[in-house]
Amino acid sequence: YASAMRLRPGLAGVAAVAVALAAPAPRAQDAAAPRIELFRAPTVTLPGRIDSNNPLVWHREGATAVLSALTSWGGVPEVSRGPAVDRLRLVGQVAFTSHPGHGVWFEAVVPDAQGLWYGFYHHERPADDCGRPERQLPRIGLARSVDQGRSWTDLGIVRDAPAGTAACESTNRFTLGGVGDVSAVLGREERFVYLYASHYGRVAAAQGVFAARLAWADRDEPAGKVEVWSDGVWLPPRDIAPRGQAPQWDCPVGTSLWPPTRPFHDGQTDADVFWGPSIHWNTYLERYVMLLNRAGDEQYTQDGIYVSYAASLDQPRAWSRPSRLIEGGEWYPQAVGLDPGTGTDRLAGRYARLFVTGRSSLLLRFER
Repeated sequence: YASAMRLRPGLAGVAAVAVALAAPAPRAQDAAAPRIELFRAPTVTLPGRIDSNNPLVWHREGATAVLSALTSWGGVPEVSRGPAVDRLRLVGQVAFTSHPGHGVWFEAVVPDAQGLWYGFYHHERPADDCGRPERQLPRIGLARSVDQGRSWTDLGIVRDAPAGTAACESTNRFTLGGVGDVSAVLGREERFVYLYASHYGRVAAAQGVFAARLAWADRDEPAGKVEVWSDGVWLPPRDIAPRGQAPQWDCPVGTSLWPPTRPFHDGQTDADVFWGPSIHWNTYLERYVMLLNRAGDEQYTQDGIYVSYAASLDQPRAWSRPSRLIEGGEWYPQAVGLDPGTGTDRLAGRYARLFVTGRSSLLLRFER
C-alpha cells in the first residue's frame, strides 16, 4: 500500500471508440462463468492524487443527482463532486471531527437509507511493535459522515490483525503484517455489510483476500462486532483485556480465499499473493464481480489484474478461481457503473469503466 513515505508505482461517446483491445478474458473454472471484453474509451482521470481504491456515491441536491468520489494520497483523503464520473471537480480535503491518527485512505463507502455515509478506511500505523517505524502495520476502521463526505466522525478500528502475526524480520519494503485494502458491500437483504480485505501477516495460509462481516444494525457502534470467516464459520473477536479494563479485541485469523503458493515474508523474491479486492453487484450478470491485484514478488510488482465471480457474499468459498484479465499494469482496479444516478464502484451493468489507480481508458463489456 502506498503511504507518504513509500509510494507505489459516462457511456456517451463509447460506441465511437469501441474497438476491441484484447481477446476476451479467460473463462473461470466452470464453463458457465462470464467473460469480459475490453474496449478502448476516452481517458477519464479522477481528480486529485491517488494511491488506493476510490469509492463513489450518488446523492440528490433538490432535483439534481450529484456524484461524489473519495480519493486518497499519502493518508490524506479528498472529495470531488460532479454530474458524472467524467465531470468531477475537486472540492478539497475532508475534515475529521475525530481522527484515528496516522494515515487514512477511504476505500469503501456504504450509504444508509437516511443519507448517512459509512466509510471503511485503510489505516496505516508505523511498525513500532517490530522496532521498524519505516514499515507499516495496517488495519481497517470505520467512520460516519452526515454531509456527503465533507467531514467524518471516527467510529474506531473494526478489524486488526490477530495478535502475534507480524513478520518483523520481513524484507517486504511496505508492510510487515496487518490487514487492509478493503472493499465493503451491503448484502442484498441488508442484514450484513460484507468486508473483503487483504491479510499481510506472517502466516502464509492466511495471506491474501479474506472475508468478514458487520451486522448493519451495529454500524454506529462497530467495535468488537466484526465477524471473520474462518474455516467455514463466522467468528467474532475475543476481548483479551484484563478484567475491569477497556476492551482489547483480538481478531481471529481469516481463511484466505486463495492461499498463495509463494507467500510474502519467506525470504524469497517471488510471490503470488492476491490482494486489494474491489467488488460490485453486476445487474446484467446477476452476480457479484471482484477485481483484484496479484503480487508477483515481495515488492508488489503487479503480475496482473484478475477477476472472480460469486452469486452471494455470505459464502466466501463460492467465489470462482480468479482468472487474469490484464497482464501486468498498475494497482487498484475498479469497475465503475455508467448508469446516471446509480452507477458506482458498487453497482454496474453490462458496460462499466475500468479504473486503475483512479484512471480509466478502457471499457468493460460483460458477457454471460
